[in-house]
Amino acid sequence: MQQQPSEARALCRFLTAAPHEWPRLAPRVTEAVGTDALERIVRATLARTGGRVTVTDGEDGLIVSGDKGRVRAWALAADDGTLTALRIEPARYTPPRRPRLPAPVALAALLLLVTAWNVLTAWTAPARTAWLGDTATFAAFCVLVVGSGVLAQQPLALRGPVAAGAVAVLASAGRLPRLPADLGDVLGLAAGAALLAAATWLVAAVRLHRWKTPVSQPLLFPLEGAWYIAQGGGRLLNHHARIPEQRGALDLVQLGRYGTRTRPGRALAAYAAYGRPVLSPCDGTVTSAADTVQDQRPGTIRYQPPYGNHVFLDTGRETVKLAHLRPGSLTVATGDTVRRGQLLGEVGNTGNTTEPHLHIHAERDGVGLDLRFTDVPGRLYRGRRIRARDRDGHRPGTPL
Repeated sequence: MQQQPSEARALCRFLTAAPHEWPRLAPRVTEAVGTDALERIVRATLARTGGRVTVTDGEDGLIVSGDKGRVRAWALAADDGTLTALRIEPARYTPPRRPRLPAPVALAALLLLVTAWNVLTAWTAPARTAWLGDTATFAAFCVLVVGSGVLAQQPLALRGPVAAGAVAVLASAGRLPRLPADLGDVLGLAAGAALLAAATWLVAAVRLHRWKTPVSQPLLFPLEGAWYIAQGGGRLLNHHARIPEQRGALDLVQLGRYGTRTRPGRALAAYAAYGRPVLSPCDGTVTSAADTVQDQRPGTIRYQPPYGNHVFLDTGRETVKLAHLRPGSLTVATGDTVRRGQLLGEVGNTGNTTEPHLHIHAERDGVGLDLRFTDVPGRLYRGRRIRARDRDGHRPGTPL
């Protein structure tokens, strides 16, 4: 039988022990949470799982199982077997249904299928009106795909055929002089024009969106060199928007040779962002710092503290949060005073993340703020490539 990790064994001992034993089995956790609060958490967990608790290491994290159900957990254990950190999900765990076709493969198939179909229809259109309607529809598709940053995040092997398809559709305009000026497909033309107008308006609206609650003063961009905004902007371009305090957040990645989302299972070092230095965007006091969460395997998310390793900075007016840092890379601790531009740590892949990137957002009274950077002018939205100003100030930030 395969031996369970030390975290699973330590958590199982803790959950099956009496409360008076917790200070011995998990001294740091007991001191940080308090015996009363910890007892409420354990009781709620056991109510969800039932008796005869076992803890196993699963694909989605530590799984606490009992007669009634399962919950997910995350824990750290010291060499002596004591728990040093603990997080238990406050809900029953249901294993997710794994899609038969991975999402990146399904997306690639969709892009290629739509492109191929539009190339075919453009070259077989029976009249000018039909060609104009089909081309407008394809243009709307291109505006959405390019404007939302979907295409830029794909491997070159996929971007190339889609771009070639767009060129092929444009080249089919050479057939127009030979096609009849048939007005029989006016509805198709009107529908295509409407789709193109709607796609253009939608992309512009979400790219230009602001929450109208800016940070008190512009921050320093925390990374050096060229970066890509994988999440940012309005609701349709930023999955953080549904969380009030994170609604203005950015996820920053570096575009490598294979795009940002490379093949699942690739080594962390294969990602251009991994290990890059993270600088303090402002003066402030460190209110929280974590450095012991282990990196995720790219392409998967195990249950962990959602921010993973992180640094939270209190500026006196708002809190700036930087997350998903590399374990062991932090140079600051809770209570430290930091200065703008000071090294905080390195980009990692810890917490709620599938690839190495930096998450940054600012919040005030639980409300997310619009980020502004002194060295990156303009709106911040998914799909934008940016280059931060050199730290000697010789080059302004500009869209790439």
